[in-house]
Amino acid sequence: MSEFELLRNVTIGQYIPTSSVIHRLDPRTKIAMTFFLVLATTFARSILETLLLLAIALLIAAVAKISPKYVLRGMVLGIPILVMVFTLSLLFRGWEEPAGRVYFEWWYIRLTRNSIWLIVLGLLRIIALIFLTSLVTMTSTITELTHGVEKLLDPFRRFGMPSHELALIVMIALRFVPTFAEEMERVMKAQASRCADLSRSFWRPDKAARAYLPLIVPLFINAFRRAEELVYAMEARCYISGDGRTKFITLKSTRLDYIVIAGTILLFAIIQLIPWPSIRIILLGLGLDIL
Repeated sequence: MSEFELLRNVTIGQYIPTSSVIHRLDPRTKIAMTFFLVLATTFARSILETLLLLAIALLIAAVAKISPKYVLRGMVLGIPILVMVFTLSLLFRGWEEPAGRVYFEWWYIRLTRNSIWLIVLGLLRIIALIFLTSLVTMTSTITELTHGVEKLLDPFRRFGMPSHELALIVMIALRFVPTFAEEMERVMKAQASRCADLSRSFWRPDKAARAYLPLIVPLFINAFRRAEELVYAMEARCYISGDGRTKFITLKSTRLDYIVIAGTILLFAIIQLIPWPSIRIILLGLGLDIL
């Protein structure tokens, strides 16, 4: 039954309490820091730049006292899809990037040096993005993230943006990620106990699709039931939104928060200003053509 343990492989939305400096930061600081690092990762132009950002993410995990192995566990569920996508891109993207050395060519399949470089860059980007987005939820509670997002969106309220409602929607969505994994795990175990074949063979996606199709209906039914229970719980507690709400926790930024924000913005600017293509040309001249 180990293949049905989905919840242990879901890291987004899971809070890990530790007495680290990252945990003590203002949630607005952590959200802003993650935003700038995710932005830098998205627009990374070279493998070396992406490796630098991944090293920064590993450093943040070490300071937060969170195991990188646990953070990367969130990729386990998506490995079959990632392998399929990157394999197809590796084989067929060579025609989109014809420049560079051609390693293999047959029929519609063309494997070039640039296509390999782009696939590796995309893989490192995904790993870094999963790392960064997982860390912000592992070091902040749902309540802290809700208050942080709402405070960051408060300046847009004068333009009619419902900042509180948007923050609540985002945080409920994050909280429901592990809930969906738990429901899926429960349904899979119930189906397996009735001798259902839930084979997840990577090389037989048609068989896996037929096996998982009966799980979709009970999963959505349970999701709607959980959503209905949440609505009843909020109404029973006289929940109101908007200007009428008060907060028990008041967010206050410290000197450390300002230092972290300034350091993150400075790091983002430095990464964007570094001539990574020139560095790559220098490395190519030294014989290091992997970057």
